[in-house]
Amino acid sequence: MATKYFWGDEPDEAEYYASQGVSNSQSYFTTPSGQRLFTQSFRPLGAGADDDPKALVFMTHGYGSDTGWLFQKIAIAFASWGYSVHVADLLGHGRSDGLRGYLGDLDAVAAASLSFFRSVRESGPAARQVPAFLFGESLGGLVTTLIYLQSPPGLWTGLILSAPLFVIPEDMKPSRARLFLFGLLFGAADTWQAMPENNMVGKAIRDPGKLRVIASNPRRYTGRPRVGTMREIARMCEHVRAEFPKVSAPFLVVHGTEDGVTAPEGSRMLYERAASEDKEIILYEGMLHSLVQGEPEENSQRVLADMRRWIDERTVRYGGGGAAAAGGGRND
Repeated sequence: MATKYFWGDEPDEAEYYASQGVSNSQSYFTTPSGQRLFTQSFRPLGAGADDDPKALVFMTHGYGSDTGWLFQKIAIAFASWGYSVHVADLLGHGRSDGLRGYLGDLDAVAAASLSFFRSVRESGPAARQVPAFLFGESLGGLVTTLIYLQSPPGLWTGLILSAPLFVIPEDMKPSRARLFLFGLLFGAADTWQAMPENNMVGKAIRDPGKLRVIASNPRRYTGRPRVGTMREIARMCEHVRAEFPKVSAPFLVVHGTEDGVTAPEGSRMLYERAASEDKEIILYEGMLHSLVQGEPEENSQRVLADMRRWIDERTVRYGGGGAAAAGGGRND
């Protein structure tokens, strides 16, 4: 029998979040196109609605995942450090609208999440004036970069990308021949669950206990990748790499050197090509793909400590002028 929460059957949500020093709220957000996103917010325990946040952090999860299971570990950590954290299930994932596991238009997927993030960022003077950071993990790193590129200049103070999907490892790439043959069906095969799975979860997680927790997520997409999803991911990886010179916001990108799901080469490319003056890359020797959710706790805490050091420093550095002071606009 599956456990009720990623931490077990007890305690209930409110008690668990309180034990972590945070509060949680959940709601649905309707995008301008009429699609509903499931969203959550995490704040330091005791922070009132009228309290000015230290900074805002907007997080995007990876392929097949959602914000309601172990991904919360990252959101809870940032909230316990004093940040106001906001997350949304991607379209086609978790409790948001869309065909499960289908990402046939990543620009539209990014635009949907951006509409929610902007609604929070622009909700009042305090939210507009404090620093605001985007965070993306794995496929969420690709989507986060698209969100940044779609945003008006100056909206975001900085980016944190964990094992972002910019380059697909050779043994994970979708077959060009297979995609070509499916393409001859003029879109009829776009939603078919017909692409190899290639043991993505097994390659991502080192800690067997955490692998069992992730595998037990009742909302995790477990079907074979859909044709249109893999076609679009391959296309967008190439597109975003060409856009790297337009990234001018401060950023931290972290990656495990033994990542078999997203190639560390992509993070190196971003670091080398981005126009940002304030940029940092950390490569963790021997770590796999899921740096916070899938590594032994000692490794996870090391990664979180690096993220905390980086965001705390930038919150202080750019706190007086928000994104504009950080040079957070795009290089259009």
